[in-house]
Amino acid sequence: MPRQQQPATRPSRRRSYDQFCATARSLDSVGDRWTLLIVRELLAGPRRYTDLHADLPGVSTDVLASRLKDMEQNGLVTRRRLPPPAAASVYELTERGRGLLPVLAALAEWGAPALDERRPTDAVRAHWFALPLLRVLDGTTHAGVVEVRLDEGEFHVRLVGRDDAGCGTADDAGAGGPAESPAGAAVYGDGPAARADARIALDADACLALGRGELTLAEAVRGGRAEVVGDGPLAAELRGE
Repeated sequence: MPRQQQPATRPSRRRSYDQFCATARSLDSVGDRWTLLIVRELLAGPRRYTDLHADLPGVSTDVLASRLKDMEQNGLVTRRRLPPPAAASVYELTERGRGLLPVLAALAEWGAPALDERRPTDAVRAHWFALPLLRVLDGTTHAGVVEVRLDEGEFHVRLVGRDDAGCGTADDAGAGGPAESPAGAAVYGDGPAARADARIALDADACLALGRGELTLAEAVRGGRAEVVGDGPLAAELRGE
């Protein structure tokens, strides 16, 4: 008996709201589960697939690969091969992808009140605190790199500074920031900074209080809930001097 021929598989069509609306069009690109969290990770700079998977607990390999493919097609990320001896591919945000920084920052501010208690099942990474802290540090007079140390680990952020906005380059240690960032520059990064103009040590509770607007950094320093180390003008400004 001849085998029954299987019907040809039709290529899947990405779901769309099919609405002539800017919000709907945006959600067509970033409304899928995990997409904005992938953006959050890539705002810290180019990442390998394995690094993304490690810092997105709960995502399956199939879903992560599918989301990255969709994001490439939508012009949010690009993939490139690192030169030897790295011999690895990394994903990085395009200019359009980096334009989602204010969206992520607004979501972090809106969601901060929900972080009243850490659940036993909650994963945590130190650099996840970068977005709410960027909003707190945005608007400093001086530019520079700020290294932040929590019990959960370290990350660093780059501030433009009101006096230096638009004057830096992507290679300057003090370039980039939440309000304006040179093309390709990461606004924050996981781990310690190669060179920091100021270093902040605090715990997660104090960091959350800063993000919710319940505390200023100067108040945290005066109250002993944070320590700012550094000799330059940025460190002095962060201490409230």
